[in-house]
Amino acid sequence: MVKTMERAKIVKDEIIEQNIRFLVVYLETKNACLVLLSEREDRLGTLAIAVPRTGSVTGPPPSSILLGDRNIITARMFAEYVASRKSKIALVSIYLETISETQSQSILKRLLERVMPSETDVMEGSFA
Repeated sequence: MVKTMERAKIVKDEIIEQNIRFLVVYLETKNACLVLLSEREDRLGTLAIAVPRTGSVTGPPPSSILLGDRNIITARMFAEYVASRKSKIALVSIYLETISETQSQSILKRLLERVMPSETDVMEGSFA
């Protein structure tokens, strides 16, 4: 019997905070996660990559900026968070127009939590 590989999971969501629309596109494959976090409309912004630590190595996953120079702290922080939580390569894009990077962090974290399933959700089959 040939085992077929599961397809990528894609989730989109949005919230309105401070009269601003924040959006997320979350794509998860077997070995990686891609997260687009943006303000007002889906756009590619500053792009960070993080690779999960393996074995007994401790500390945050190594990360780097691949594209852009705005919101680099938030992009790397969320890439490291996703890589650590999912144990997969994480690519995270942050695109902000009007709100500051520091003001956006708690809003974007809540939005990310809404679309990124926990391992328990995935095992129970509740990932939509």
